[in-house]
Amino acid sequence: MNILIVITNRYRNPVPVMPIGACSVAEAAEKAGYRVRVLDLMFERDPLGVLKAKLEKLNPDIVGLSVRNIDNNDMQNPVAFFKELKPLVDTIRSRTQATLVLGGAAVAVMPEELLRYTGADWAILGDGEVVFPELLESLSQNEIPDRIPGIAWLEDNTFKKTTGSVVRFSDGCLVPDFHRWINIRAYLSRLSTVPIQTKLGCHFKCVYCTYRKIEGHDYRLSASGSVVDTIQHLAALGLRDIEFVDNVFNSPYDHALAVCDGLARVRPDVRLQSLELNPLFIDDDLLTVMEKAGFVGIGITVESASGTVLEGLNKGFTVEDVYNAARVIQRHKLPCLWIFMLGGPGETGATVQETLLFAERFIRPEDVAFFNIGIRIYPGTELEQIARREEILALSAEEMLEPVFYFSPALELDWLQSTLQKVMAAHMNYINSNTIGFSFLPAMNRLGYKLGIKSPLWKHTRNIRRGLRFLGMDV
Repeated sequence: MNILIVITNRYRNPVPVMPIGACSVAEAAEKAGYRVRVLDLMFERDPLGVLKAKLEKLNPDIVGLSVRNIDNNDMQNPVAFFKELKPLVDTIRSRTQATLVLGGAAVAVMPEELLRYTGADWAILGDGEVVFPELLESLSQNEIPDRIPGIAWLEDNTFKKTTGSVVRFSDGCLVPDFHRWINIRAYLSRLSTVPIQTKLGCHFKCVYCTYRKIEGHDYRLSASGSVVDTIQHLAALGLRDIEFVDNVFNSPYDHALAVCDGLARVRPDVRLQSLELNPLFIDDDLLTVMEKAGFVGIGITVESASGTVLEGLNKGFTVEDVYNAARVIQRHKLPCLWIFMLGGPGETGATVQETLLFAERFIRPEDVAFFNIGIRIYPGTELEQIARREEILALSAEEMLEPVFYFSPALELDWLQSTLQKVMAAHMNYINSNTIGFSFLPAMNRLGYKLGIKSPLWKHTRNIRRGLRFLGMDV
């Protein structure tokens, strides 16, 4: 069978994300014996025109649509990415008889809603590189794949899905051969990093999060030696800016420590980063070995420096853990991006001030603080239940494809926006969702690449904001 996988993500801010999932699925399908082609729409000026030409050339039997995000998770400037799927589906349906399969993280979050919206034949809920080849095998035998674990579909307008566990990392292969599937130079020239996962699953139970729905709650760990070997392989290919994209890099703590220790021993010529560190597992030992391993930047997702809000978000750590992480960071040289989310359950004007006071006192001038306002509500999360109890949310699950957000009823949005604007005006190392949504940011990334600026770009926040303000821009 001829297989076409279409990578639908076209969002480039703050940098384009290399599609590790879609490329891994393509590679797995090819290894299973199928003829596979990939169409990446990220940099295409005429995506529908390119898709039409590819369909006419390949006449595929199966078309897989890889859907990374439903929207941009930005309450102040919401963009609904899922709406871009309809024209793609209409183009595919009008030119082929191909079976249409949805996959990607977004599909695992809202499978029924996306199946109904697109009219696709099947959706993949489990690990795509395991489930997709099994689906292809079933379809190639003219069988109905309703017994394969990790599949969803609509039958007589009723949503159905199969459950069951799948295994990842069994062969030690952590990244696909990106060069075969995408224009990797186009990504690198825009300061994109090469993604790598060391684990799947999440033990934490944050009220808003969908990771457990996508990956499960049990950890599935890659051997630390495999991680080291993979990174050395990437370095040999000239891919040196590498980002760990685990949902929480430093949990389990011992696994993260083993990975970093292995890298510190071999010292590959790479620049490592991770923006998903949990303050509960940050200490001097870990940061010391991360520095030796070649990390050039880290991010800590704390969301708030108020105990009330952390409890309301069910973050699994305390405000004391946040302060302790800050003290550890101050003893090291690693640049740090602090990530906050304002407006969650229990948030008030007083709790916002607690967070801003923490940022003022503990975030170094050379580090960066990112402030987001509001929290995207997804069906099936505890945040959805909270929003319905508080009568903030009355929409059906299907209507929640359109971005809908939680914002604490104890807060006034105008006050928070004004307060944050004043704080940002006084701190050039603070950014918000407006900052990373600038239309000129992709062009700035390309210019930075030509000037020899290395990732992560956020390390240069102070200089960039000052320069843009000098040019008269309100940033």
